[in-house]
Amino acid sequence: MSLHDLTPHRYPRPVRWAIDWLWKIEHAFERAKASGRPEDDARVRILIVLIFFAVLFGLVAGGAVFAAAFSDAGKKGRAAALSPLAKADLLDRNGQLLAANLTHYSLFIEPADVWSRRETRQVLARNIEGFKAAKFNEIMDKGKRRVLVEGLTPGVRSAIHDLGLPGVEFEETPRRVYPMGPLAAHLVGFADNGGKGLQGAERGLEEQLRAGYAGGQPVMLSIDVRVQAALEEELYAAVQEFHPKNAVGLVTDVHTGEIIAMASLPEFDPGRYGKFSEDERKNRASAQLYEMGSTFKAFTVAIGLDTGVAQMDSTFDARTPLRMGYRTIKDFHGTNRILTLGEVFNHSSNIGTAKLALGIGTDRLKHYYDGMGLTRRPKLELFETATPLTPKVWNDDALASVSFGHGINVTPLALAQAMGSLLNGGTFVPLTIVKRPANWRYEGPRVFSEDTSRAMLKIMRGNVVEGTGRRADALGLSVGGKTGTGEKYDPAIRAYSRTRQVASFAAVFPTDGPLDGKRYFVLILLDEPTGGARTGGLVAAPAAGRLIDRSARFLGVPRQMQRPDFDIAALHPRPRL
Repeated sequence: MSLHDLTPHRYPRPVRWAIDWLWKIEHAFERAKASGRPEDDARVRILIVLIFFAVLFGLVAGGAVFAAAFSDAGKKGRAAALSPLAKADLLDRNGQLLAANLTHYSLFIEPADVWSRRETRQVLARNIEGFKAAKFNEIMDKGKRRVLVEGLTPGVRSAIHDLGLPGVEFEETPRRVYPMGPLAAHLVGFADNGGKGLQGAERGLEEQLRAGYAGGQPVMLSIDVRVQAALEEELYAAVQEFHPKNAVGLVTDVHTGEIIAMASLPEFDPGRYGKFSEDERKNRASAQLYEMGSTFKAFTVAIGLDTGVAQMDSTFDARTPLRMGYRTIKDFHGTNRILTLGEVFNHSSNIGTAKLALGIGTDRLKHYYDGMGLTRRPKLELFETATPLTPKVWNDDALASVSFGHGINVTPLALAQAMGSLLNGGTFVPLTIVKRPANWRYEGPRVFSEDTSRAMLKIMRGNVVEGTGRRADALGLSVGGKTGTGEKYDPAIRAYSRTRQVASFAAVFPTDGPLDGKRYFVLILLDEPTGGARTGGLVAAPAAGRLIDRSARFLGVPRQMQRPDFDIAALHPRPRL
């Protein structure tokens, strides 16, 4: 069957055109054979081949132009088309480099090309830190090309390459590097060798980092490495002195919710994360729950003032323990007398706080806890955040316990977020690890009145001036705060332990000035300190005071050496008759 046997009229016009064209080619071949001129036949065949390749290259070029101009891969800012290693730099709020991409090299051995096994092994051992002779010998014995070592820096690679060793080859392997080492490691996090974020900002900001790479812009975190370094040094010093199981430190801006510094001990190096245990890599500030103890008394006192259940001249009888069903509530710092509201706070009276909570009632107290975010998981850019453990039944017994920080387990981040609502003028502001724009303000829901917030700043200042937080004071910075000594529940004895405690200090500075002025929250927490001192006022408050003293100038908080005298009498007005 030849082409002219086809019936073109049965097909659409484009198909008929193609059939006619092919028919003409066939007749051209037939005429070339009939005329006895083979060169004409060759010319026709060459023409056909040229036409075929011209059409093929035209299609390829057209596809490339379409992909560059119209497809998602060609659009700027499309992170989906980028390599997993295409991630922007991570910077602190002042532009200090925290994480970046850097080309490393993998060294391969091709046994068939190695001239001298002994010489190659000796040279590599002199130039590679941690060289493993056993692995080199294994590769040589098996006779197959394999990687000997990964993660060589460009400098090391050049030094070995210049030696000209036969059988030694290199391949580029871009990796994420962390020039600050362990500094802020739990917040910055880390990525695997493929660039995928596994923890911290590297995981939580994955999309922003990839979009930043596509747009040529770094991602700026909220932390200040100067404050971070001071926090880690003071926290480490406290750990060296009191030997706790672990420790946590936080500094936040109460107006913006920015985390200025976050530390968790023990520490690790994100550049070598595989060499550290899961326990060392755990961010205890966001992922570990604690009974925070007496720091919760700040919330109870604030709720009492905000609801009108108590005023500054209200009194509470703490002369005898408070009996509730099967349990008895006692004071750690026993005063055995009637206390004003300010004295309940300063002496950290469990009895007075529990009586205040019973006056507030379960429904109202839980409503405020919900408003401060204490009953839900904090929503910020960190994936490794834990959900609080709250009472299953909110009865009077649970109410009394929760009022002084027992029977409720929260993360240090949740506590810091709730304290922000208390100290920033009364509004809820979510925490963040991303730098906020200048003059940024969050219009969050109101939790407390401005009057309550002002009162709590004064009360917390009073605790540092004359209460359990004296060791946290810093000259000219108007520090306020609340100590916390939470006894840990011991399942073995089915009771709270008198020797295993969580010692903490929740601080704020400065406490004076306008409500919308600069103000920062600081938390120092030591889990099960030993060596004698165990209370928050002894082990955590001094570290908080030193940190505030060192960090104030970095945060733009001036020292006021001529501050007006603090009015102690205002905290302890004459009780109403």
